[in-house]
Amino acid sequence: MIALSDEAAVRVGQLIEAENEEGLALRVAVRPGGCSGYSYEMFFDSEIAADDITKSFGDTGFVRVVVDPSSAMLLEGATLDFKDGLESGFAINNPNAQRTCGCGQSFS
Repeated sequence: MIALSDEAAVRVGQLIEAENEEGLALRVAVRPGGCSGYSYEMFFDSEIAADDITKSFGDTGFVRVVVDPSSAMLLEGATLDFKDGLESGFAINNPNAQRTCGCGQSFS
């Protein structure tokens, strides 16, 4: 299961709050594709399947992250981080990735 840094949990929480919709969670998935073989996909989702893996992050557990079982295997030990500044945005640090592409959006 992927973990969220404190910075990422705060930023995801702000984005979910801005959506103003009950029951939203951040879904993180790994899909075939991209220039290196797999690509990451992240979106807000309110539909949680029975076999999804769910974990809460943040000081009060206000951010739920949902991962399907096949993606969870590829995200084991990975961390989602958020950097603010000139190159702000989310980045996934995945120790399972043997190779990444130049844009950082796909891996193998």
